[in-house]
Amino acid sequence: MSDKKYDLIVIGSGPGGYVAAIRASQLGLKVGVVEKESLGGVCLNWGCIPTKALLKSAQVFEYISHAKDYGIEVSDAKANFGDMIKRSRGVADGMSKGIQFLFKKNKIDHIQGFGKLKSKGQVEVKGEDGKTTTYEAKHIMLATGGRSRELPNLKQDGKKIIGYREAMSLDKQPKSMVVVGSGAIGVEFAYFYNSIGTEVTIVEYLPNIVPVEDEEVSKQLERIYKKAGMKIMTSAEVTKVDTGGKGCKVTVKTKKGEEQLEADIVLSAVGVTTNLEGIGLEEVGVKHEKGKVLVDDYYKTNIDGVYAIGDIVAGPALAHVASAEGIVCVEKIAGLNPEPIDYKNIPGCTYCSPEIASVGYTEKAAKEAGYEIKVGKFPFSASGKASAAGAKDGFVKVIYDAKYGEWLGAHMIGANVTEMIAEVVAARKLETTGHEILKTIHPHPTMSEAVMEATAAAYDEVIHL
Repeated sequence: MSDKKYDLIVIGSGPGGYVAAIRASQLGLKVGVVEKESLGGVCLNWGCIPTKALLKSAQVFEYISHAKDYGIEVSDAKANFGDMIKRSRGVADGMSKGIQFLFKKNKIDHIQGFGKLKSKGQVEVKGEDGKTTTYEAKHIMLATGGRSRELPNLKQDGKKIIGYREAMSLDKQPKSMVVVGSGAIGVEFAYFYNSIGTEVTIVEYLPNIVPVEDEEVSKQLERIYKKAGMKIMTSAEVTKVDTGGKGCKVTVKTKKGEEQLEADIVLSAVGVTTNLEGIGLEEVGVKHEKGKVLVDDYYKTNIDGVYAIGDIVAGPALAHVASAEGIVCVEKIAGLNPEPIDYKNIPGCTYCSPEIASVGYTEKAAKEAGYEIKVGKFPFSASGKASAAGAKDGFVKVIYDAKYGEWLGAHMIGANVTEMIAEVVAARKLETTGHEILKTIHPHPTMSEAVMEATAAAYDEVIHL
């Protein structure tokens, strides 16, 4: 047995695991983190960060392609797919090295290998050489995250039927692509590949793309994507993919019958499944059901000293949620009195172009919950800053309780709205009313003043419409 003993061992170094480890170290705990791949997990290495780098490259190419609209003449601009991929990987590598620095700064041990619960207070780690080492810890946190979900009729081969990892590291740009699923992963990659010239078709099982969003946002993005040349198929299902030939023959079942599509690549973007296999849950007796570990408000499992956070517990599978859960968990372990997370006030962001950001109730959900509501909407076409920036697509929509002025929800689509949603999250946390937002002076000209204008519209006081 190793002489290494810890107050806390975290299995997994994604945005839940590494943030929890750093906070635990700040609170005086001796911490080790088990990670078989690069520090930072999927988010830093294959998700949040490198995808945003790709999307920025696409956005810059779009700016150059439309430079004439801004009074600038540019000729012969070309998208270099290989260099875009290379830049994305470089950004991811830099962020991962940043986590290495933070671990050294906070005296956190990186234990390389695959970790699993061995028994109460013990973690077994299998290294790359196949050898196993056992570590002891008073507290063990599971933060093993998730991976691309596979459907039975859409098995990924990594070449023609791919997941998000392969989508950001292809050797060459495909001429055509079918994207199955239109959540954040699907629409972000659809935007990236379409913007650099790939022919893109989106197939969505539900009636609207980005189906978790307010229906007006979904309809607006669909209009924008169709205008950009994408084919959108909603209420549709991929039933079969034939990869026997040079490309893929995709069979899609629609309300009108079956349709055959041909594409170089099929991207499966139908969600995420949790990494629960082989981490010792059964051996130790940790309860889980439907792919999620069962925990209390502070992420303690049914086994003393064992905790779970992030994608492997119930709640939104989002990086910022995992980070918040990790902090709450270790603060509770350290004897502080953290406030449980309010899952009704979690912002969601999608980084396609235009961006999407939302928090709280949709209009439909607020009505179904029995609220009498005030709804306000302000289009960016009426925004001076948006006009000056050449980014007039989209709007801000706000929903308030008519009786008390409680801010029930906000839904945005437009340039940089992912930077604007935090105002709503903070205001809801502080129980700010619609009247208070209306009387809060927003700077002009900014995109963010659309939040105030939408609120004014809800209260029949809008000036600029």
